Formats: sequence, structure tokens, C-alpha cells
Amino acid sequence: MRIAQLRQRLRDLGAKPCHEDRLLRGWSQVSSYDRVHSPAENFFPLALLNELPAIEAELYGLAKLSSEYPADNEVSRLLVELHDGSMVESVLLPRGGLCVSTQVGCAVGCVFCMSGRAGLLRQLGSAEIVAQVVLARRRRAVSKVVFMGMGEPAHNLDNVLEAIELLGTQGNIGHKNLVFSTVGDFRVFERLPHEKVKPALALSLHSTDDELRAKLLPRAPQIAVEELVERAEVYARAIGYPVQYQWTLLEGVNDGDAELERIAQLLSGKYAVMNFIPYNDVDGLAYRRPSTERIATMVHTLKQHGILAKVRDSAGQEIEGACGQLRARTVEGKQPVRFKTRISSHAENRPDQG
Repeated sequence: MRIAQLRQRLRDLGAKPCHEDRLLRGWSQVSSYDRVHSPAENFFPLALLNELPAIEAELYGLAKLSSEYPADNEVSRLLVELHDGSMVESVLLPRGGLCVSTQVGCAVGCVFCMSGRAGLLRQLGSAEIVAQVVLARRRRAVSKVVFMGMGEPAHNLDNVLEAIELLGTQGNIGHKNLVFSTVGDFRVFERLPHEKVKPALALSLHSTDDELRAKLLPRAPQIAVEELVERAEVYARAIGYPVQYQWTLLEGVNDGDAELERIAQLLSGKYAVMNFIPYNDVDGLAYRRPSTERIATMVHTLKQHGILAKVRDSAGQEIEGACGQLRARTVEGKQPVRFKTRISSHAENRPDQG
């Protein structure tokens, strides 16, 4: 379901924009209507009021909790069942954060990510994306939403931007706390500057070498890294939020001195944050994370060059080491397993593995 379709349905029942906004605000913020003691009966048109129970039931049925796998007091992975039985994953993060999915599967085919191993199965409608936030808010407060779960948001751009607009207007989430993550797509840079709600941007980089990046992200748009960074910089300066560069660290692949030197050259003077995400094991893949000492050296080196660098590995997570793995094991009829590695507190292993 798309939010635009829902709005049209409400209009057909006599709703005006104020009625639409009130219903969508109540749903997205998880504030229910007490029809006996609230003024809703006097506020909504009669035709809409009569249909309200069915509409609310449909909205709350868009995403249901299938299972939950807590890592600690702040981090928990949610396996979410959509209305058609499809499964996606959301992750409750520290400090009111939530990572949501935008597709069932993914078409990018990043070599170290589980989400796209079966390819793209279907798009999520904008209401299904918001429904993940609603589901999470029924468990605890959510003040930040990152679109870093299963799927490439740029490949479902209309639905993702529609969800972002609702969350940033009726959903009570600050625009800088809505984070649009992408491997890079020209349409993103064309559309985002003109949206009513302009989210922060996260760019999955993973290498400064165009040839290596193409191997790691085989079906991502083949845009030169320097051009991606320049376009991201223009957007960041325009909205006043730094670009969050995502870099999944793979031992012996993208953690060398040459990459480190090129990162320093590429991001020097830029409005940027480098998020290093140590790789989490995925069944059947031979990649490994670098040593703790090597990761610390990389962060320290970039800071010496005046570049803000962070390790997104602080949330103490022990279940299902990469995004998409929980869903995959469930579809295959296997029990989730615990890993010795940790999931990032920001978004998980992804390119997009989040």
C-alpha cells in the first residue's frame, strides 16, 4: 500500500487534508483514538468515521512481529511479516534509533551482504515502510529512522521518499534524523534537494578504487567515486547535515594503507563522517574483519588528517551477524544462530547490509 493511495481512499470518504493528516499522525505516532471520549466523532466525516475501524485494522496489519532477537537492552533485531507473508528485518538501535527495510531482497548484489543473495523479490509500499516504524513504536520510543535495512532505497525511490515525507511531517521525526542510505544513484541526487523533507544522506562507499568497488557492489550504478563524493558534498552543504560514508571493513580487501591514503585525500575538507563498520561473519563467505588494532589505526590516521571517523560497532549484538541472514534462515526453516561478532549500532553489515 502507498500512502498516496490511502490519502485518496480517505478523500473518497469525504476527508479533507486536515482529516487525512490527523489520521496519519495518529497512526505514525501510535496514538489511538478513543471514540467514546475523544472529539473524533465530531471531527471526522461520518462516512470516514464508519470506515475508521477497518482502515485502522488494515494499517496495523501491514507489518506484524514474527519474532524478536534481542542482543542487549538497546539493540534487538525484529523479523517482520508483511501483509502478504513476505518477511523483512528491522533493527531497534540505541538512543531511539530504528533501521528499516525498503525492499524484500535487493538487486545490488553486494558480495558481502546477505540481503541480496536471492535477488529482489518485491518493493515495499510507502505505508509498509512506515508500518515498520509504527511496529517499533509500539515497543518503545523511536526518534531516528535510518533506511539501511534490506534493499537499496534508490531502487524504490518514490515509496521511500513518500515514507520519509510522512515521518518528517506527521511522524514527529526531525529531518536530520531521517537517514537515506544508498550505494549511489543519480536519481537520488536529482530528487532529494527538491523534496519537502530533506533527509540526511548516507553513502555506502566501501572502496575509493572504482574497479574494486565495482567488484564489491557489482550491480550498483557505475559512477566514479570522486563524482559520488562531489555530488554528496553539494547536497550535504545545501541541507546542513554531513554525509555519513559507510565502509564495511574487509581484511585484506579494503583496509590497506593505499585505501587509507585515498580516503584522506578524498574526504579532506569535506562535510563528512566516515563510519567504519567491521565485517560480521556470513555463512558461506570467506571475508573477515580486520584486527581491532588495525581498525583503531585507520580511525586514528583519518583523525590526524582532520576527518571525523567512527567505528560503528558499539551496540553489543550477538544474533544474526548480517542483515538478511535472519530472514534467510527463517525462510529456509532453520533456527537463528548466535555469532561471536557484533552488529553495528548504526546499521549492520551492508553495502547495503543494514
